[in-house]
Amino acid sequence: MLLVFKVKGINLTMATITFKVPSIACDGCAKTITEGILSKEPEAQVEVDVTTKVISVKTEASEEAIKQMVTSVGHTAE
Repeated sequence: MLLVFKVKGINLTMATITFKVPSIACDGCAKTITEGILSKEPEAQVEVDVTTKVISVKTEASEEAIKQMVTSVGHTAE
């Protein structure tokens, strides 16, 4: 899904990136991942499903950048 917003004449492109994070074990993991992403991408919207171990991030950042953020807080991203 690709969303395009126009704010004061500037086009902002936000994409929803979804991938598995097999190392998610609990709500604490979800919180750590969410905080790690939001610390670098404060405008992002992060959803973590602990049961399916899937995260979805609506952001302007690249998929690779988001995966690096997940890895930087000690989790694995597929």
